Amino acid sequence: MAVVDPTTTTAWAELGDEAKRLQGTTLRELFAGDAGRTASMTLEGAGIWADLSKNLLDATVLDHLVALAREVGLEERRDAMFAGERINPSEDRRVLHTALRLPKGSSLMVDGHDVAADVHSVLDAMGAFCEEVRSGSWVGATGKRITHVVNIGIGGSFLGPQMAALALRRFVDVDLEARFVANVDGADLEIALDGLDPATTLFVISSKTFTTLETMTNAHLAAAWTTAALGEDAIARHFVAVSTNADAVAAFGIAPTSMFGFWDFVGGRYSMDSAIGLSTMLLVGPEHFAEMLAGFHDMDVHFTTTPLEENLPVLLGLLRVWYSGFLGAQTLGVMPYAADLARFPAYLQQLEMESNGKGVDREGGPLSVDTGLVVWGEPGTDGQHSFYQLLHQGTRLIPIDLIGFLEPLSDHHDSHDLLMANLIAQAEALAFGRTAHEVAEAGVPPAQIPFRTFTGNRPSTMLLLESLTPRALGRLVALYEHEVFTQGAVWGIDSFDQWGVELGKALALTVAGELTSDAPIEGHDASTTAVIERYRQARSTWA
Repeated sequence: MAVVDPTTTTAWAELGDEAKRLQGTTLRELFAGDAGRTASMTLEGAGIWADLSKNLLDATVLDHLVALAREVGLEERRDAMFAGERINPSEDRRVLHTALRLPKGSSLMVDGHDVAADVHSVLDAMGAFCEEVRSGSWVGATGKRITHVVNIGIGGSFLGPQMAALALRRFVDVDLEARFVANVDGADLEIALDGLDPATTLFVISSKTFTTLETMTNAHLAAAWTTAALGEDAIARHFVAVSTNADAVAAFGIAPTSMFGFWDFVGGRYSMDSAIGLSTMLLVGPEHFAEMLAGFHDMDVHFTTTPLEENLPVLLGLLRVWYSGFLGAQTLGVMPYAADLARFPAYLQQLEMESNGKGVDREGGPLSVDTGLVVWGEPGTDGQHSFYQLLHQGTRLIPIDLIGFLEPLSDHHDSHDLLMANLIAQAEALAFGRTAHEVAEAGVPPAQIPFRTFTGNRPSTMLLLESLTPRALGRLVALYEHEVFTQGAVWGIDSFDQWGVELGKALALTVAGELTSDAPIEGHDASTTAVIERYRQARSTWA
């Protein structure tokens, strides 16, 4: 479908007028002027309760945002994605991460082929392997059972599994620990291997092409560590691959039956529910992994069947468009009030910024709008004692998502009460602040009043789930996948390519050779040449 420049739509012009109308209006005034605001802006879908009322808009703005989504063809593009059409034009690919979580027995025919059947064939193979490892019937080269799994990948092959391992730690029901390696810095691998026994360690090498430089560098180091202790034949019992390159996997020494594939219609940042999640399944087992997939599917159904006016990922995505396009926001904070979601903001950084950090539309034309908010965050309450100062009293507009769970994640119930009190209080304080008059009435010395006044009007969205279960995690991740899709559809961009990661990697290959050479340095700017020379000098002094 053709790209619609959002700035040419009627809704965009009306939203510009609404932004001017609301300029200077405060959340205090919006709440005072609409007794039903909370009720009308509180929604629930796929097990996630969302309060949008503390955002800088009103019902009229929401109506225009929904109208904008319809004018740019959001529903048509959504349906095209789920149907398996090639909506990734720069790579001429389908976008079917949603097929990864179709229930068993489902069918999705694409060009006469049942994609769902392929997905469940891989899931079944993963499940069989994981049960072998978890039961102890899969043993290492010396006959010892596996006690540690080291996942080697990068990007989505690292962030998703690492995030899930922590988020679902309470569902690990076997004596198995997972560690994760991504950085090509050798220290990262050293940390992961510290204290491990090669005889009881299993490596999961995750690389679609099995050529990813960082991943394969670490994989070869891990192989050397293993074979030094156990011999060359140990590779087959201590390494498995998540890849599509059977020849390269076999050349590494991994048996064909120990390779788990996925497809080019699944981008790395959308792959944690594919074979990339093998380490997750090893930890929590096939049944809990299936529950996570069911959670993803719950949100897929909500996204595809719920009217836009009540559709959680659509409304979240449209909020980002509103803040970016009309109120000048440049960043989005995501603050999970759950220590087990400590890696969730990092996971979202890739999902959001790799997807929507684009400068041209789907047809290759220049964009007329800013795209791609910078996403960042830390768990509450950690952030309250660092960057929340900027959120409360800084000069920049920074919308945030606050994520909480009604049930505690530990047996320390009083601590959970305090955690949730902070979550609720922060949303209130950000929205409504404290006026100079209120500060004075509290007995604050006059000289301190300016410093202890809070302007409020700091927007937040509250997302509440019952408990951090595998199903809830799937729902939450899919919520963000689809709000990212919504933004991209409105902006007219291809959210599913990532050419921006390629140039630096390509240049690094050239520079890597120059760092260890004595040949004259050519083809670089003066600054780059100077850095290479400085590194050569330092390298010559290594012992």
